[in-house]
Parts: sequence; structure tokens; C-alpha cells
Amino acid sequence: MSPMDEWHPSTVGDWSDERRRARWRETRIGYRWKALRRTRLALLRVAVLLMIALVAFAQYWEHDVAPERARLARTEPALLPVAAPFDPADRDTAVVDLVGLGGLNASATAAALPSLREMGGVWAIRYDNRGIDTQVIADLVVRAAVMSGVRNIVLTGHSMGGVIALEVARHIHTGSDRRLVGVLLDCTPLDLDAVRPESRGLGEDMVRWMGWLPGARESRGLRTAVETYSRRESFLDDSGVPGIRFAEFRRAVEQVLRDKIFNDDAASNGLIEAQFLAIVAGGATNDLRALSRAERGKPRPAIVFIRPHDATRDRVVDVAYTHQVLVDQVGGIDGNLLVVKPYGTGHANPRQRPSEYNKVIAQQVLPFVERYEDQIMAASGAAAPAPPR
Repeated sequence: MSPMDEWHPSTVGDWSDERRRARWRETRIGYRWKALRRTRLALLRVAVLLMIALVAFAQYWEHDVAPERARLARTEPALLPVAAPFDPADRDTAVVDLVGLGGLNASATAAALPSLREMGGVWAIRYDNRGIDTQVIADLVVRAAVMSGVRNIVLTGHSMGGVIALEVARHIHTGSDRRLVGVLLDCTPLDLDAVRPESRGLGEDMVRWMGWLPGARESRGLRTAVETYSRRESFLDDSGVPGIRFAEFRRAVEQVLRDKIFNDDAASNGLIEAQFLAIVAGGATNDLRALSRAERGKPRPAIVFIRPHDATRDRVVDVAYTHQVLVDQVGGIDGNLLVVKPYGTGHANPRQRPSEYNKVIAQQVLPFVERYEDQIMAASGAAAPAPPR
């Protein structure tokens, strides 16, 4: 018999802890279950936890993933005009800029390099946030060149953008009637071995997250956490007792939200994954080999590598390694390679160091490309390449 039976009915004065415990036991779920009581309770707890997880996942999908997925479904690669050439006589040449890992639109980077206008008109690629297809980009460039009367093309790629530029260059050189004059590579990792271990590890972790976490390619919440964590040095206090400098932490979060989350020109998680996988694929050396041969009656293009004078200033890419690979592939006595080492630059930072970049482009890159063109024309016995039909 339950202690409850002895005290019912009762008043406030009859309260006791024993009665409260007895009443709690009699009213809890599963009190009257006799068969498989523990198993049934365990299954009930699992069902409740699954329901909570499903509700949380539904909210995550509806408010975090779905809006970003809908926005990305409307994007596509674009070729944007940046500036006309300084000399109208150079209108038959276009310089196409491609930005690096984590970037979407190369317009701002191209605008920071007015020296490129010495070679021709300047265009910029805006990637498709859903991924990268170099054949589509190459077709876009060739189609715009045909419509604009441009016969000669120069590609410029910053960091990972150089990997994309080399593949686009191969498509243009081997599969179109446009003349590829040169490819400028700015601190480009030609394969995964050229990426410094710490940066390589972050990229590999990102790819793993993309592979198993549903919605990771579109999740703005995950992107906020990752981008904020990457800026931890600005707000973590390692002096004395470890802690967080909350003013700096707030500024870091505000910067992430402004530049990466609510900025339409910020690369999506999926695009960053595609950019990193382009490096992992390691096809840049094959592209270099294809560019080292004449094709369709067109001479091979010039290859220019821009890297910091002090290789340790590039903390993302081992530029000395890339330098050696380029020498092995396209250097030598009969090579078409120029390596430029500006002082004071870091990893592919023309927007932060525009004067250094513009100086070496105007004083070293442009004369080299012009001399190389003269040598090619002299070797072929022609004063100028025949205009494509």
C-alpha cells in the first residue's frame, strides 16, 4: 500500500518529503510498466532526443542553409570590365584577373594594379559561388574577346587563382583561336606540397567538414564560427592567465559578418572547397607542359612568377618550392619564364602593397613580355601574328 493512501485527503499541514517522493514515483512515466521496463524507457529517451535533434536540424536548415542555397542557385561566373588600356593601340589585348582562395570577385584586386593597363584592357573574373569550371571560364573569356575584337589575352592569377589561371590558359591556348600572350602567377601553389603545412591542414579539415556535415557548403553559422576562429590571434590573450579580449572579439565577429556573411562578393563555403580541391588535384604541372608548346600555329605564352623577395614572408605558400618547379618545367636556356621578387610583399597581397606590385609589373614584367614577343616574332619570321578569323 502506498503511503499516499494513509494521508488522503490531506491539508498543507500534512505535507512531508516522504509523501512528495511517493507521489513523484507514482506519476512518472513508466511507473506501471512491468514487462521490459528499462528497455522501453531507454527507447523513449532516445526518441525524445531524436525529436529534439530533428527540430534543431530543421531550424538550422530553414534559417541557415536554405536561404544561402537559394541565393547561390542564382549565381554564375561573370567577366567584368575593370579599366580600358592606357594606349588605345592596345585594345586588341585583354588582361584577365583571377582572385585567390576565399575570394569571389577579382575586380578590386585588378583595380589596384593600374600597371596592367600598360598591356591592354583589364577584365576581372567573378567566380560562380556554386563551384569552378575552368572550361566555362575559358569559353566566357574567348566569347568576350571575340565580341570585343580582342586578339591577345594575358591571364593573371593570385595565389590559388594562379592554379585556375593555368587551367583556363590551357583551354584558351589549345582550344581557341585567341592568342595567349602570357600568364602571371602571384604566389601560386602549383600542388599541395607547395602549401605550408598549417594552411594545408586547415584546408584538409575544411574538406572533411564539407564531406560529412549536411549543409556545410551553405551554412552561414558554420562559416561564422570558422572565420572567427581563424582570427583568434587578434582576440585571444595568451599573456598570463589565458583569456579573451572581448572588445577585439566583438570587432572580429563584426568583421566576419560584414565581409564574409552578409557580403554578396564573399566566396561561399562550397566555392572555397572547390578552390582548395583545385590545388589538391595537382594538374598545374600538366597545364604548364601544355603551355610550353606551340599550339594551333600560336607560340607558347610567357610565364611570370611574382613572389616575395624573402620567401619566409609568404606564410601560406612555399614560394621557393613553386619557384623550383617552374624552373624545372618552363625555365632553362630556352625557357619562357621570368621570376620577379619584389621587396616588402607577402602572400599575394597586391591590394595591401599596390605600389610594390605596380612597380615590378611596369619595370620588369611588361618589358619581359614585350621582349619575349619580339623574340617569338623574330624566330617565326613574322612581324606580327595573323589576326584570328
